[in-house]
Amino acid sequence: MSPARPESAGNEQALESLDAAIERIVFQSEESGWGVLRVSRDNGVTSTAVGRLYGLQPGERVRLTGSWEDDRKYGRQFRVVSYLSLLPETLEGIRRYLGSGLVPGIGPVMAERLVEKFGLDTLEVIDNEPAKLSRVRGIGPKRSKQIQRAWREARAVRDTMVFLQGHGLSASHAIKVCRTYGEAAMQIVKAEPFRLAEDVFGIGFSTADRIAGSLGIPADAPQRAQAGLLFVLGQAAEQGHVFLPRDRLLEGARELLAIDEALLSRGVDELVERQALASAGGDTEAAIYLPQLHLAEVGIASRLRELSLAEIDAPDIHVDRALAWVETRQQLRLAEFQRRAVRDAIRHKVQVITGGPGTGKTTLVRSLVRIFDRKGLRLSLCAPTGRAAKRLGEATGEDAKTIHRLLEYDPRRGGFQRTAEARLDTDVVIVDEASMVDTTLAYHLLEAVPDGARLVLVGDVDQLASVGPGRVLEELIRSGRLAVTRLTEIFRQAEESRIILNAHRVHRGEMPELPSEGRRSDFFFFHRQEPEEVLETLLHLVTERVPRGFGLDPLRDLQVLTPMRRGLLGADNLNLELQRLLNPTGRGAEGLRRLRHGDRVMQIRNNYDLEVFNGDIGRIDRISEHDRQIVVDYDGRQVVYHFDDQDELVLAYACSVHKSQGSEYPCVIIPLHTQHYVMLQRNLLYTAITRAARLLVLVGDRRALGVAVRNDRQQDRHTRLGELLRAWP
Repeated sequence: MSPARPESAGNEQALESLDAAIERIVFQSEESGWGVLRVSRDNGVTSTAVGRLYGLQPGERVRLTGSWEDDRKYGRQFRVVSYLSLLPETLEGIRRYLGSGLVPGIGPVMAERLVEKFGLDTLEVIDNEPAKLSRVRGIGPKRSKQIQRAWREARAVRDTMVFLQGHGLSASHAIKVCRTYGEAAMQIVKAEPFRLAEDVFGIGFSTADRIAGSLGIPADAPQRAQAGLLFVLGQAAEQGHVFLPRDRLLEGARELLAIDEALLSRGVDELVERQALASAGGDTEAAIYLPQLHLAEVGIASRLRELSLAEIDAPDIHVDRALAWVETRQQLRLAEFQRRAVRDAIRHKVQVITGGPGTGKTTLVRSLVRIFDRKGLRLSLCAPTGRAAKRLGEATGEDAKTIHRLLEYDPRRGGFQRTAEARLDTDVVIVDEASMVDTTLAYHLLEAVPDGARLVLVGDVDQLASVGPGRVLEELIRSGRLAVTRLTEIFRQAEESRIILNAHRVHRGEMPELPSEGRRSDFFFFHRQEPEEVLETLLHLVTERVPRGFGLDPLRDLQVLTPMRRGLLGADNLNLELQRLLNPTGRGAEGLRRLRHGDRVMQIRNNYDLEVFNGDIGRIDRISEHDRQIVVDYDGRQVVYHFDDQDELVLAYACSVHKSQGSEYPCVIIPLHTQHYVMLQRNLLYTAITRAARLLVLVGDRRALGVAVRNDRQQDRHTRLGELLRAWP
């Protein structure tokens, strides 16, 4: 007896079906499939049907499944959740159906001729005996082939939609599948249903697994075992791991699939054999990778060695004269550790500079830029996010780009255009916020750096690791193979900021110093013991006290950072509360779950087609219900989403500390409570504090603050980069 799939519970609303002919299309979005149709039911009553009604045409008969609702604006209408296409059965229905423009080459006049010639058999002739079409005046061999091809394509879309919905996909997900795979959608889903979880955002493994089961794929099928293994590794990558040890991979897949470990072990071997997975190390301690992550990790180590050994392709720089010149130019005296860092960056091909807030990283980078520019070297300044790149450009007075823009990412041409075959035209590459650079992005960047160029990586290694897999900056520093400057001295002017002083205290495991009663400060703590008290105080601070006391705009200048997503003080609930208070009159739209005009929103996945990336924050500038579009403004650049892609956006009045990396806000407010116990970690609190530029407010329980300060444990990430670097000959 085959093992059963794990069951998932769910509640289904009572639905009803009705058969009808489509009278006219009031509105139809080609992209999202959303439509408003007038339909004539079999009892002669004309009604309005709304929903995702992809590929339907006037004259067509349909079986609609859904429920009746009373809309305040439009009255009674039938909301469709799925439909089945029933070809028209009357001469008038066929005439209207073909004359609607469904098939290029057939208009109202030609539809009339076809019906006149073939009567009720017209659609049967087009479908199965297309050679007879040439008997109709005006249809020659070329036009006949055009009609046949267009008819097949139109039927394929409808058949695919019916097939997908029949196997449990919602209409919106079915449309995404059609848009992803085109005409091959049904064939791909039948042959490889588990691809849906990889290729179509919003369709998880459990949905793909359910479809596979409905298609008759057994629970212990090798196809399912291998798909589960790939899914577990993909989930591990989202949690920051570059690989998983073989035994941990097998354990995770067994829990997911509830099948025998021997089947899974064979699945690993087969995937490695056909290079769908990569294996490194011994048999018992093997590290199992997704191939692209194995290529990236090995490639980083290899490329750094090549860069380190290559000669600098630039004029010599006299270090002492350069230091004297830049100090005179900037009218400042560099500290001795900064001078050493400048010397190292000039002398070495690859240099890492790390330090906390107030330790002079910005002054150091500005000095290096001035020196390299003075020598006529071509500079490439970049950072992982748009906001970080903007700050780098403002600090140096030079053009700075995101790493993706520097590498000229082009989704139409297939990825980065700056590669090992077409490297950057540059002499110096400076990367800011390098702690955010994950394994994959680091690999692509290093591949594009010319052999003779210098590479300077600047970041705070004590912050949280990158959102993506790996801990690249930390591994580079720990390897001992590269020149590293660690900035530890806090400058006198920075000592005036309690934000900076307390960030360093937290990093050392010391409780932050709090201002005495009535004293001006940029760092505050409000002790509140109960979660409800924390929430009430936080909402009051965001909406009234901070804007009134510090002249800050709550929509533009304030950011709430929280350790978790769930719970009363998690990002999900805080966003709903803050939306209610900060954007009470924002207009939503039918089909949007939570988003309103004016909302602050965050992109939660890399979308290379739209050039928006995980963690980017913008504001909803416009919502078009007619076009089913959401227009989001990202620092002056407008990006258009369709309603069906709204799951890529979340409210961002509050966000997790992880998602805030690389950003800086005038004011940061952080709730801390023992509800967040599993996430109360020192480097998380340190990262959150360092996001604040002018004002930092903690609200919560002193016990939770103490737990976070004392807890120096960090989430372990499986990576072999340091090992690979130390293995250099």
